[in-house]
Amino acid sequence: MSARTRSAGMTSGRGPAAVGALPASPEVTRLLDRSDAELAAAATATHPADRFVHAHLAALRAAAAVVALRGRPSARTRARSVWDMLALVEPELAAWSGYFAAGARVRAAVEAGLEPDVDARRAAELVACAEDFRDEVGLLVDPRTGFARPLAVAPAAS
Repeated sequence: MSARTRSAGMTSGRGPAAVGALPASPEVTRLLDRSDAELAAAATATHPADRFVHAHLAALRAAAAVVALRGRPSARTRARSVWDMLALVEPELAAWSGYFAAGARVRAAVEAGLEPDVDARRAAELVACAEDFRDEVGLLVDPRTGFARPLAVAPAAS
């Protein structure tokens, strides 16, 4: 697997500063690994609806990692979804929460076999947003992480 980096000089691969090497709790690490696996699946999926589902699940796992890191909100809150909980436990990620919550119904429809209209452009946007969100979560978990994360495919040369 190759690593995607956003800036020259950032760590690549699974070296000491990579997300997989974080001294996070086992639950947070497991959720981040699952997020990475979903991003890899999104990168290799050929059907836009499948790319959308994998990207949305990647974001969901990353959001769950933040909730696991920060702790669930009290039972008295009206937070019913991980997106609601994310906005409560990490307000700086509330915009991401709203964005991904809006895609939950589409993901559920695809998973139910209803095949809503998910074109390649919409799927690509969600994949890019899920990658950016995953990077932000990685920095939240460990600011020394940088933007390195393993992917199944290498970025295209420019």
